[in-house]
Amino acid sequence: MSKVYNEYLKFKQKHPKTICWRAKKHAKVIEENINASENLLYVFGGQKNKKSLDIIHSCLVAITDKRMIIATKRVLWGYFYTSVTPDLYNDIKLIKNLIWSDIEIDTVRENIYISNIDPKGAIEIETVISEFMIKEKKKYGKKEK
Repeated sequence: MSKVYNEYLKFKQKHPKTICWRAKKHAKVIEENINASENLLYVFGGQKNKKSLDIIHSCLVAITDKRMIIATKRVLWGYFYTSVTPDLYNDIKLIKNLIWSDIEIDTVRENIYISNIDPKGAIEIETVISEFMIKEKKKYGKKEK
């Protein structure tokens, strides 16, 4: 099994309410696109949409020491792949619903929605992403002239 998939299984074991189908296939997409110089820090899954009842758009999100990667392997061929570097990251919003929680990741170009996450898992995800982005954004501080 791949390292990405193993990390996802750790998350899924801690937060079993999270809905994510075909995680092995999504993990393969991340494995193909991750650079050799990057270290994997955290992986979680969910549904890449705004609607809690729409449970067919699974994805995996990996946080490396350089960026955030969102990957979805399509059913027949191809995949969707998004990379967010710290300089493009704005903020994160956590929305707690009746059963699941949703996360909205605001970037310069788009808003990324991940839904159907275990509520305790969503709190952990928000903490991991916030700490990583705060640490990395310090590197993009103002340069003195």
